[in-house]
Amino acid sequence: MIPPLPHIAAMSPYALADLGGPRTVSLAQNESAFAPSPAAVAAAQAAQANLALYPDPDWSDLRAAIADVHRVDPARILCGAGSMELIGCLIHAYAGPESSVLGTEFGYAFARTAAAQARAEYHAAPEAELTVSVDNILSAMRPDTRIVFLCNPGNPTGTLIPNSEILRLRNALPGTVLLVVDQAYAEFSDALEPPSEIFALAERGDTVILRTFSKAYGLAGARAGWGYFPPDVAGQVRKLLNPNNIAAASQAAAAAAMRDQDHMRGTVARTAEIRDRFAAQMRVLGLEVPAAHTNFVLLRFASAEVARRADAALRAEHLLMRGMGGYGLPDCLRATICAGQIMDRAHDVLKGVQR
Repeated sequence: MIPPLPHIAAMSPYALADLGGPRTVSLAQNESAFAPSPAAVAAAQAAQANLALYPDPDWSDLRAAIADVHRVDPARILCGAGSMELIGCLIHAYAGPESSVLGTEFGYAFARTAAAQARAEYHAAPEAELTVSVDNILSAMRPDTRIVFLCNPGNPTGTLIPNSEILRLRNALPGTVLLVVDQAYAEFSDALEPPSEIFALAERGDTVILRTFSKAYGLAGARAGWGYFPPDVAGQVRKLLNPNNIAAASQAAAAAAMRDQDHMRGTVARTAEIRDRFAAQMRVLGLEVPAAHTNFVLLRFASAEVARRADAALRAEHLLMRGMGGYGLPDCLRATICAGQIMDRAHDVLKGVQR
């Protein structure tokens, strides 16, 4: 047997979602309830004619579309195979064996995995009522902290802190610490918190903002994400990216989806309507449901045992939510918002559990 490097052997695999059987409806992956823009589908189909060619390594049209919509500098944009690739490359570029990454108690779990890959220590600041606490992040800072990783809106909580709190955090952090703001679900909160304030932080040289096409744009299968970077940070991260990381069809789909803002906003509005109705129904049943600014809700049951019973009852009806034991929330399930009739089925099952 050929042994792996010790730090790889010591790692646990990243926990993939249980997708159930062929008849199962998944409410576990935070995929879009609705199809992507027809323009995105048509663009991807047209790009198939050039499968013999490598994709554009500079993502030229995609960056132009992002820059035009968000009124940012295209030269500061890097694109990745989902935001996960960018997270991994950022942590590999700026953290290592003699440094640490600071996340939050219920922050996106892949940041911990990426830190382990880079042989950096990962630690988490407590959250307050399932919501990021800037004060707790600042209290958890250590001399070896190189990266602060913040999800806003949060995953798996769905909660949101205002831009003013992110600005306060950045102003209080040392200039030697890189702040990474993961905004995978920000399209669901942009109307409340203007993104321009956060994108402007990249101008300082010490903050990166990440987004994705997997959620509000309905392109999870395309694996396309992007980030807004200070130029020096972008230069270092670019060294670690696969130079042909996003397939041509995915680039074309993502660019067309970005240009169809009406479709994206319609998806967000319809998703939020179903989400809020389902959350209200869950609260009537006695569940704790934090106010969500995402395409999912977190359901907190009376105990871990009740959550297990709810999971079993849902599976019996071929419905699958995401268990949250890995996040230290064994009394919770996370429910991706699907079409209204599917959420009605889930409500009926959980109503029986809560009797």
